[in-house]
Amino acid sequence: MATSYLQTHPDQNGYFGRFGGAYIPPILEQPFADIARAYQELKNSPKFIQDLQYVRKHYQGRPTPISYANNLTQHCGGAKIYLKREDLNHSGAHKLNHCMAEVILAKHLGKKKVIAETGAGQHGVALATAAAYFGLECEIHMGEVDIAKEHPNVVRMKILGAKVIPATHGLKTLKEAVDSAFDSYVAQVDDAIYCIGSVVGPHPFPMMVRDFQSVIGFESKEQFLEHEERLPDNIVACVGGGSNAMGIFSAFIDEENVNLYGVEPMGRGEALGDHAATLTYGEEGIMHGFNSIMLKDAKGEPAPVYSIGSGIDYPSVGPEHAYLKDIGRTKVGLSNDEEAVDAFYKLSQLEGIIPALESAHAVAYAMKLAATLPKEQTILVNLSGRGDKDIDFVVEHYPIPNAKF
Repeated sequence: MATSYLQTHPDQNGYFGRFGGAYIPPILEQPFADIARAYQELKNSPKFIQDLQYVRKHYQGRPTPISYANNLTQHCGGAKIYLKREDLNHSGAHKLNHCMAEVILAKHLGKKKVIAETGAGQHGVALATAAAYFGLECEIHMGEVDIAKEHPNVVRMKILGAKVIPATHGLKTLKEAVDSAFDSYVAQVDDAIYCIGSVVGPHPFPMMVRDFQSVIGFESKEQFLEHEERLPDNIVACVGGGSNAMGIFSAFIDEENVNLYGVEPMGRGEALGDHAATLTYGEEGIMHGFNSIMLKDAKGEPAPVYSIGSGIDYPSVGPEHAYLKDIGRTKVGLSNDEEAVDAFYKLSQLEGIIPALESAHAVAYAMKLAATLPKEQTILVNLSGRGDKDIDFVVEHYPIPNAKF
C-alpha cells in the first residue's frame, strides 16, 4: 500500500492535482524532456539501482539511524520524540540522497558539468561532493547574504572543487540564487545539467527528487517498527522547498493513521517579508517553472521572504506539498526564529546533537506538539541536517545559555 500513491502521482505531465507542470522557455523544453526520459530509463535499471545502493551503503553511510530523544522527551512531557538522523548522512544533511543520483543521471546524459542553487549551502556541499566523487565540474549559485551567513559551507564547497557564484540582485538569498543558476544553465544546456536542490522546479524534478529522497521514509518505516513495533503516530519535518519532508512523508502517505506535519518558518512575524510561511499565507502562482502556492507582493510577484534558516526562506513550495495540503493529507505547523534557536540549544544540551537551524524548526514544533499529546503517542522528527554551518551565526546573535535546561 505504501507505494500506491507514489505510483500514481504525479501524472504523466508532472501534475499533482493542479500543482506542478513545466512552465519553461522553449530553449529548455528539449533538455528537460531529455532529463525526464533519462530518469524513466534509469529508475528501473538494475545497474543504476545497484550503483545507487552501493554509494548509499559504502560512501554515504546509509541507513542513517533513528534515535530516541529521551532527555528531550522528559523535558517536554507528553509524547515520545524520535529523530531520523539525516545529520549523520555524509556531508551532514539529507541532500546527498538526491545529489548522488542526479550526478549519475548527468553522466548518463553525457554532461560534463552540474549547476545548482543553494540556500544554507547543504545542497551546494552535497552536489560538490557528488561531482567530486563522479569527476564532474560543479557550479553553485548562492545569495550574497547566505554566503556571509553560511561561511563554513562556502569554504567546504570551494575545498571540494566547486565554483561558487554570488547572486547579487534582489534580497540576495535563495530565490535570487535560483534565478542566477537558471540563467547560467540556459547558456550551458549542451554541456551541463541543472540539479535542482529540492522538490521544486519544472517536471520531472519534483518527482525525481522526491523519489531519490524517499529512502528516508522507507528506512524510517522499517526502523521505527524495530523501536516501537508499530508506525509513528506523527511525523514532523521542516518545509522550505520541501525535499526532506517529502523524503520522509513518501513512505507514509498511504498510512492514514500517521499524521504528517510540514513545519514552515514564521521568522519574525506575520508581516509580508518577515516570514517564509508559504502554505500558510500564500496563494496559487507560477514561479521558477512550476505552479504551486507562493507568497506574492501587491503586484502579484514573488514576495520578499525571511527566515533565520537560509535553506527554507523560499517564496514558493514544492507542488506536491501544495497538493497534499489541498487534499487534507498533511498539516502545516509553524515555528518562528526564537523557537528554532531555543530548539537548537535544547537539542544540543539535552541530547548532544547540534541541529541545522532549518531542522531546528521541526524540532521546535515537535516539542510544542509533544506537550499536547499523551505519553503513549510518538513523534518522529526528520533531523534533516547538522548545525556545524550555523554555530558561528547563532552564538554571535543568540548567547549560549549558561546552564542546561
